[in-house]
Amino acid sequence: MSPSRELADFLAGVAVGDRLVGLTGGYVLDTLACADHGSALPWSRVAAEHALRAGGDGSATVVGGAGRRTTPPMAAFANGAAAHAFELDDVHEEAISHPGAVVVPAALALAEDRGSSGREFLEAVAVGYEAMGRAGIAVGPAAHMLGGFHPTSMSGVFGSAAAAGRLLGLDGETMNHAFGIAVSLASGTMEFSASGGMAKRIHAGRAAEGGLTAALLAADGFEGAADGLAGTYGFCAVFGPEPHPDRLIAGLGERWMLDEITIKPWAACSDIHPLIQAAEELRRDHGLVAERIDRIEATAPTKAATQNSLDGTTSVMAAQYSAEWNIAAAIVADPGDPATYDADRIDDPAIAELQAKVVSVEPAAEWDATYAWKMGGRVRIHLDDGSVLERAVHGQRGSMHDPFGPADIEDKARRILGRRADGLIAAVHELAETPVVRLADVLGGPAPVAGATR
Repeated sequence: MSPSRELADFLAGVAVGDRLVGLTGGYVLDTLACADHGSALPWSRVAAEHALRAGGDGSATVVGGAGRRTTPPMAAFANGAAAHAFELDDVHEEAISHPGAVVVPAALALAEDRGSSGREFLEAVAVGYEAMGRAGIAVGPAAHMLGGFHPTSMSGVFGSAAAAGRLLGLDGETMNHAFGIAVSLASGTMEFSASGGMAKRIHAGRAAEGGLTAALLAADGFEGAADGLAGTYGFCAVFGPEPHPDRLIAGLGERWMLDEITIKPWAACSDIHPLIQAAEELRRDHGLVAERIDRIEATAPTKAATQNSLDGTTSVMAAQYSAEWNIAAAIVADPGDPATYDADRIDDPAIAELQAKVVSVEPAAEWDATYAWKMGGRVRIHLDDGSVLERAVHGQRGSMHDPFGPADIEDKARRILGRRADGLIAAVHELAETPVVRLADVLGGPAPVAGATR
């Protein structure tokens, strides 16, 4: 039996208990709050209009689409793009990917189409997180990402395929065909971190659409490769310079990806969250003001030092990916407020001036040693009197090393949605006992007004 088939058999037949369903509900709430917020952004609106044109009328709700529906694959595309639209969506750190923005939209679209129960939907989401996380850690995520592949869109197709396959009632053999098809649909590079553009904004949506399509094809009898994940030319071998295919099945049923999810406090790349937290803590503990700062130095994992060093004043995407900009914003603004990253605020002179004083973000072995299972970073601030303030964070707030609880997740939803969050929170609380269409109805209203414009 191939590793792909063994994983498929497990995911098709595993009983998802109440503990995992409870965790899943929190991640669903966080993801859908991110999608509601993100649906107003210009790139999300383009994605949604494309989905509605390409898919036409259908059975699956487009978040923020004023009641419009389209086919499940195109709704998954639109809603995945919205969930991943503003760097607020959850993360599996070791896999360096965003499972919620891929798995939840795919499962929601198909569950609405099929009239599934909320419990069936939650179990499918749990299975999808497991598949996506295991594919992500098996490909060798750090080398995979440094090689230029974007893990969310690459490993995401397996998460959405597994979630959809579970809702379709696929057996292990057919689920494995879905994986074998999905490997041909994996895509997405890191070029956005070098030369910009909006492409990253659709990566989660494309993975949601691709995996769902793979599962639907498999359900109709289309056959995929027998070992799409671990085969000679499978996902791990082709896309992983340092693959670990044994991780596809190691500890199945004992180690759960759901126990390792990060809920993001800040609308920025999670690799630089330790630097944001360190800067915020120094500001708070020392009453730090920008006028006293001579220069700032930082250390981070190699990935963050090489792919997160941008001028954050040039675009929203750059601001959300820039270590230098976020360190500055943590001292003179509020990264916890998504509006800090709006297009009309990212070139705030106070942030720009302090960003210029972040003179280095260097790679450090101490952070590479645990990347990406446990993120770390250090900020060192030199003041005008010659004194130095320093703070290191290893395992940032919201990660499994310092986790958010249910109340924290609800607080985040209210912070980014305001009163709009109340109906969503109530619907998720009732989800295990109600049809999934109740949840979809809450999400189908008009998109909120957002400030980001580029």
